[in-house]
Amino acid sequence: MSIIELLWPALVLAIALVFIHTVFGIEIIKRGVIFTDLAIGQIAASGMAISIAYMDGAYQTIMTLGFAILGAIIITWATKRVQKIEAFIGLLYAFGISSIMLILAQSAEGTELFSKLSAADILFTSADDLYTSLAVYGFVALVMFIIYPRVNGLVKELLFFIMLAITVTSSVQSAGVIVVFALLIAPSYAGITQSRFNPFIFATSFGSLGILVALFASYNLDLPTGYTIIFTIVTGSLIFVALKSFKKTKI
Repeated sequence: MSIIELLWPALVLAIALVFIHTVFGIEIIKRGVIFTDLAIGQIAASGMAISIAYMDGAYQTIMTLGFAILGAIIITWATKRVQKIEAFIGLLYAFGISSIMLILAQSAEGTELFSKLSAADILFTSADDLYTSLAVYGFVALVMFIIYPRVNGLVKELLFFIMLAITVTSSVQSAGVIVVFALLIAPSYAGITQSRFNPFIFATSFGSLGILVALFASYNLDLPTGYTIIFTIVTGSLIFVALKSFKKTKI
């Protein structure tokens, strides 16, 4: 069996992850609420941790989605009511991560489970898991490209964050919280830094190339997949942004 035959579900999932998170990433950077995804991700992971620690993994998706939507509703409310929203969202992130640690402290495998929630291994994703993720991301993409531009006000805000919550629910279970954050911010940051190409197309292409390189490096060098993805995507984005800034300064 060739490496492509073995890893094709992971390769397709990787590109899908980049695509769907870029949909949200560019908008989040423009809004200046960078920690939004991390906060929702950590709160969603709290629901997942409760399922693992106290329910033997039962109702994991429901718990994760429920907590993610709760986080989305809180942030939607806070964007209209709370001053210094970035600080508020940062505190939600701290609340989420501390909650996970306290929940998983009751489990003998707490440290291992926390590492998995932070950066999971997507390298050997099954075809069934891939199809489930693609169905979720396809639904979210349809909403964001067709319905989202047609609504306004509070409905628009709530729709944005609930769709983000649904995306995070799937992504956290397959990739982990920190991987999701890296995919949300790093490609989009590179995309909006340049002006030559459409930011969304550039970010998706940039992120797809980076995550594919990371997967092959992880497989061939026997490296932890989640953290290899984070390192590759983040390093690539930082170098690209730094070079663009240096070029502008030089001119």
